[in-house]
Amino acid sequence: MATYDLVVIGTGPGGYVCAVRASQLGMKVAVVEKNATLGGTCLNVGCMPSKALLHASEMFEEAAHSFAKMGVSVSAPKLELPAMMNFKQQGIDGNVKGVEFLMKKNKIDVLKGTGKILGTGKVEVSADGKSQTIETKSIVIATGSDIARLKGIEIDEKRVVSSTGALSLDKVPGRLLVIGAGVIGLELGSVWRRLGSEVMVVEFLDRILPGMDGEIAKQFQRILEKQGFAFKLGSKLTGVEANSKALLAKIEPAAGGAAETIEADVVLVCIGRVPYTDGLGLKEAGVALDNRGRVQIDPHFATSLKGVYAIGDVVAGPMLAHKAEDEGVAVAEIIAGQAGHVNYDVIPGVVYTTPEVSAVGKTEEELKQVGVAYTVGKFPFTANGRSKVNQTTDGFVKVLADAKTDRVLGVHIIGREAGEMIHEACVLMEFGGSAEDLARTCHAHPTRSEAIKEAALAVGKRAIHM
Repeated sequence: MATYDLVVIGTGPGGYVCAVRASQLGMKVAVVEKNATLGGTCLNVGCMPSKALLHASEMFEEAAHSFAKMGVSVSAPKLELPAMMNFKQQGIDGNVKGVEFLMKKNKIDVLKGTGKILGTGKVEVSADGKSQTIETKSIVIATGSDIARLKGIEIDEKRVVSSTGALSLDKVPGRLLVIGAGVIGLELGSVWRRLGSEVMVVEFLDRILPGMDGEIAKQFQRILEKQGFAFKLGSKLTGVEANSKALLAKIEPAAGGAAETIEADVVLVCIGRVPYTDGLGLKEAGVALDNRGRVQIDPHFATSLKGVYAIGDVVAGPMLAHKAEDEGVAVAEIIAGQAGHVNYDVIPGVVYTTPEVSAVGKTEEELKQVGVAYTVGKFPFTANGRSKVNQTTDGFVKVLADAKTDRVLGVHIIGREAGEMIHEACVLMEFGGSAEDLARTCHAHPTRSEAIKEAALAVGKRAIHM
């Protein structure tokens, strides 16, 4: 019987990062993976392939609509979808091989099969009708999440698809109906709109991007509508019928009322994700779940079963790869007797559309809800020199600071490269910095990041370029 210091079930960003950190700390580590490749949803059918298609489709649209105004004359671009999908697959393969390399480099055993927790210190790994039992001092559950499904709506990944199927369509749908105006729906809707689809987004709530700053979401919706998106908010999908020519989607008001039928060629259902715990044997082993099916943990990631921990999408908190990675590092350090920690107040989020949307910390709505007095500094990219010369002026930066202490409580950006720009705010907030600190930090000129400095200056009503 093989014996380890740590066995990690799942090799997504949380799981493989946890394994690497544990190995660095001197542990003998194994990972258990049921899929053919390592990397989990993120590397194989999520974050990474979607970013490849977002990049490729953006280049396609740039060539078609933006090159000429910059004095670059090219013939009309022609879409070769199989080649674009191959570009996506090359990216997946490169990242997956990278994780395999990390496992070898750090002397981590990869056990292929389905993991099941038999109790403290025991994991059963099953594959091809055979099983083996592994002994280990500690176990980390890092099994991630699965797509959320709508009752009565069958996903066949051909015409009615999840995010997984939407990444591998064999032709551009003439009409794409997206159910859910969250990050995934808007990103994948952007891909296919750029490639020629008519895109309508149906959202149960009366706004897009639930949880993001409301002002940012409103401007983002206006920008997407200019790009060709259509939105039907406060609505829900109640059924899909198919005929030989089209899908007939029944849409009803969320508050109740008469249904309407919308024709589509593909319906993309992306209403969120749910923790993946199938086959882990958690109930039998005595691992407690909460009322949303998530593994319950204490502040040190420990479950109700001694020696078993959990991280990532399978526990509470934002379902983000980087949150899972930080938890993976923290739990490895805790198991090693160190003081692992995750600051949940400083976890950035990004929507990888064009323009991008990024955020860290509190929104205005959250600050109002808890009664915190705050000041706001905003600066538009229309007043940013680099954005003006590049003619990419959509969006703005918003800085929220404590009215008494000036400590930055939240930063929200909509604009080109917003996902790269948010991190100076993360570093500032990690050190408890103020808007004054940010305003007095020299920023290179001309850069888009100057808009962050100007927004910080605007907190004190002293922006220079506005």
